[in-house]
Amino acid sequence: MATIPWLVDVLRAAGVQVVVEGDWLNRMRPGSFDPIGVLWHHTASTSSASNPHPALGICINGRPDLAGPLCQALVDYNGVFHVISAGRCNHAGVSGGSGPIPAGDGNTLMIGWEIDYNGANQEMTAAQYNASIAATAAVLTRLGRDSSYARGHRETSTTGKIDPSFIDLNVMRADVAAKMAGGGTTWSSIVDNTTAGRFTASANWGVSTFSTQRYGADYRYADPVAASDPAWYRFNVPAAGNYRVDAWWPTNSGYNSAAPYIIATTTGNRTVTVDQRVTGGQWRVLGTFALPAGDANRVAVSRWSNAAGLVIADAVRLTRV
Repeated sequence: MATIPWLVDVLRAAGVQVVVEGDWLNRMRPGSFDPIGVLWHHTASTSSASNPHPALGICINGRPDLAGPLCQALVDYNGVFHVISAGRCNHAGVSGGSGPIPAGDGNTLMIGWEIDYNGANQEMTAAQYNASIAATAAVLTRLGRDSSYARGHRETSTTGKIDPSFIDLNVMRADVAAKMAGGGTTWSSIVDNTTAGRFTASANWGVSTFSTQRYGADYRYADPVAASDPAWYRFNVPAAGNYRVDAWWPTNSGYNSAAPYIIATTTGNRTVTVDQRVTGGQWRVLGTFALPAGDANRVAVSRWSNAAGLVIADAVRLTRV
């Protein structure tokens, strides 16, 4: 039975913070293990700064219905990799096949990260995501595989698994590919409505703390009108290239169903409308756009909407892809 005793060294060489959990080299399930890919999961436990790895014990010891270990590593709230096993684990079940991962025994085929967040009303933290990208890139490099061998459990499951929630797995693979190609950190920047010198809006935009789904301390709101009156987000884009634009807004039935986001691209303004009554409290992808280099207003939320309901301006994130 093969093992991956190199895992800790590979993770640390990639800059990932690692905690070794006990006798990880000898903690494993019986059976074959010859991994060709990496599988992402979420634990369904609610983690926090004060309780960063609530599912660690279960991942090590298992559950009454499933013997541990349940993954090769658990990724805690702070992005720390708790390495549990160098061998086969009960994390994947039967693979139905996804991308280059064939159908078969998922526990044989894949190394598993359990990312500790609940996946229902909690998404993974930026620290968890960034560490998981770095770890996945490093492990796939060690295995001699490309980013297409990174999959989510919901892609391989034959029993309707939904994990990992709240991420676009194609974007994840693009981020892994960028990490493998450049060896460095993918450029990403967030501008919130409270970011000094980076957010501007007229006095028509009010300030609210009503929704707990907000990003940061508060967010801005305005009535829709037949005029743009945009709230602008300014970014210092490091180089011309393609950038993914994500937006965050809180959800409420009284918010706008067609809120216009304007992206100032290299070929002119592009507009994307979103329904701010739903899918709030998380990053939502607006698209990938060609942006010029330089420090300028790059994304706006406009009030010019024919739909009823308040238009919300909260946070925007750019990521080079």
